[in-house]
Amino acid sequence: MTNSAPARVTLGTLAGVVGFLAFVEFTSGVLQGYYTPLLTNIARHLGIHDADVNWLEGTQLMLSALVVPAFAKLGDMIGHKRMLLISTALTGLASLVLPFTDNFGIFLAGWALMGFYVVWLPLEIALIWSRSRRMQGRATITARAAGILVAALETGAIVGALVGGALGDILPLWIVLLVPSVMIVICFFVVLFGVKESPDTTGGVFDTVGLVLISLALIAFTGGLSLLRINGPADILSWLVVILGIALVGPFVLWELRHKDPLIDVRMFRSPALGPVFLTAGLFGVSVLGAQAPLSTFARTDPSTYGYGLGTSGFATSLIIGVYLIAMITGALLYPLIARRTAPRLTLIGAAILVGVGFLLFLPFHASYAEVIVNMVIVGLGSGALVAALPAAAASAAPATQTGVATGLTNSVKTVGGAIASCVFGIALLHGATGAAAEGTAGSFAGYVTVWLVCGLTAFASAVLLLFVPKDAFSDRAVAAAETQPAAR
Repeated sequence: MTNSAPARVTLGTLAGVVGFLAFVEFTSGVLQGYYTPLLTNIARHLGIHDADVNWLEGTQLMLSALVVPAFAKLGDMIGHKRMLLISTALTGLASLVLPFTDNFGIFLAGWALMGFYVVWLPLEIALIWSRSRRMQGRATITARAAGILVAALETGAIVGALVGGALGDILPLWIVLLVPSVMIVICFFVVLFGVKESPDTTGGVFDTVGLVLISLALIAFTGGLSLLRINGPADILSWLVVILGIALVGPFVLWELRHKDPLIDVRMFRSPALGPVFLTAGLFGVSVLGAQAPLSTFARTDPSTYGYGLGTSGFATSLIIGVYLIAMITGALLYPLIARRTAPRLTLIGAAILVGVGFLLFLPFHASYAEVIVNMVIVGLGSGALVAALPAAAASAAPATQTGVATGLTNSVKTVGGAIASCVFGIALLHGATGAAAEGTAGSFAGYVTVWLVCGLTAFASAVLLLFVPKDAFSDRAVAAAETQPAAR
């Protein structure tokens, strides 16, 4: 009896905050699902090629990659709820730009600034981890909470995709684009009145120099990719800008190693448990973020004109997305159950393999609605488990004062992977087109094959990386052992 009481108290104590945070993740899911079946409508509204849709995704993901480490660090310093409120307000303001412009540049800026919502999940996981500090089974509780939050996220994405697809077929686009703004306003007040602040904050001085250095590196890198998109893969200047972006990471790392309170403690990348998790998150971002737009536009492509695609309507496309997201919910909820019976590390490896298998199945099976559905279910099961598991795993393996940074890093690295993939996929879809595709607005079939192949191979690569993680990593046993040791510097 003495062992069961703490578990009931723990789950009961967390129920309120997880409930309110679940609504935040539901809203996040609506944002992620709502626009996907509308991407073709948005492309026609803005007068752009289907391949250019990837630049909407790429710019938003890259801004997110800059925002997440800064907001995650500030969450540890001054409070996770406070940063959750600020990011929600900024997301809402940016969303109000989209309904009232048909200018691609302005729309792109508003779309990019909406990327502040990406920081919500890592802030929430860090908040739960902080509030469960003195509770028994901390890693298990956090994993279960993460599963609930991801289930709420994917439920929101299903609702968003279905509603967005349906409204996109019957209403003017500006009205359709106004709906998410209302959800974000409600979300702001839910956080304001329903969520309690983290009990402990670290204080300190924010590492502004570190933020500037990593921002310059990412801007140069993505700027080079943008030049490749405009000038073509043979342009030497574009490649030099890409290389400059990579080279600028060096000064950032040297600065962070010398700083007493760095924006990102790069030493965490040397951790045998955290290093592979961060790399896995980056590779996972290629498929879970970078492939969203190509999968949507492939489904909308008319096979009678281009010889490939499914030719689905907005609502039919949202049904594909809905089935995929149901699979993600299932994967997220199954993760803590399977991890408890086997091990978190083995469950992560299995999830990555499912993602790889699902994408590689697209190579032979992509001609019918049913084939695409089957592939997406397999991908969704693995993706849901990874979305829930990666921030929870990072929290359990991170130093006590770095949980927000560690969970934020999983999202940062994931969004960098997604942003790079979006840029690369945009180039692939624009080039290699033949016949009607070369003259029309559809992406090239060779580009879609590239998307499926890259997503499948990166998923298998992440499974291999996770083999090097210690066997007991991310478990309560590992957490207990770490907490008995002095903090490493």
